[in-house]
Amino acid sequence: MKNLLKYVALSLIGVLGLTACSETDYLKYDVSHNGVYFTKDKLKYSFSVTSDTIHSYLFKMPIQILGGISDKEREVAYRVNEDSTDAVYGIHYTFDKAIIAPDSITGYIPVTILRDNLEGNYDEGYKTYRLYIELVENECFTPTLDTLSQVRLLQFDNSIDIPEWVDYKGDKIWRPGNPHEDLGDWHPYTYIKLVEQFHTIQYVDNMYETYQKMVAYYGGENLEKVPYASFHPYTHIMRKYVFAPLYEYFSNEANRKEIEAMYPDYPFNFPNPYAVNE
Repeated sequence: MKNLLKYVALSLIGVLGLTACSETDYLKYDVSHNGVYFTKDKLKYSFSVTSDTIHSYLFKMPIQILGGISDKEREVAYRVNEDSTDAVYGIHYTFDKAIIAPDSITGYIPVTILRDNLEGNYDEGYKTYRLYIELVENECFTPTLDTLSQVRLLQFDNSIDIPEWVDYKGDKIWRPGNPHEDLGDWHPYTYIKLVEQFHTIQYVDNMYETYQKMVAYYGGENLEKVPYASFHPYTHIMRKYVFAPLYEYFSNEANRKEIEAMYPDYPFNFPNPYAVNE
């Protein structure tokens, strides 16, 4: 019986020893692998409601490495697949070196999107540009995981799309034919001015922290995902600092000709925020 127990104990030690060696070997292999891959699937950017004074945008295509960290800066190599790309370097975009910083496992490919030469307008529609980038091997890293993790398509344009303010069924609430009680009929220019005026809240005395909370709650600085298109629980703030100034702007006859020159179909039915709920 003692011999049997001794045999079992030695067997367990052997198994544990093999397991430990296997884990050690795996870690050593993983650390020495030095692979790199893309981490985000859908890559798209639109200047949309961004102010006309903004002429470029730095888009960061996220990448991550497999393997050990380093105390030195390391470069990730990549190339543009020209066959799948219709954006033109120097006209629609530029890029720079992709770097993994010391003691880090993440980084990005820096693509600067140039706004001024993006084609399209409100009347005729906007062109969406394609930039197809592939990771390639260099002395620091080898593209790893599956093939799809080594390539990414970045799409960008200058269009103004209806924001993702959806109901419980996933249908967009503020849209043509479905006016918003605080904003009136859907129109891209109303959305532009709405976002522009919303940004001014951060400059009101003692309102910066509240503004940051509103940004988080409304899905971003451009009000990308207002829950159910309702501005509650910040309705009072929106009414005072956003809706009231917009009502004054759109009701001012001095602004009418300028707006009509840009958008002949503008509805001019922005509601009075203090009359709606009286």
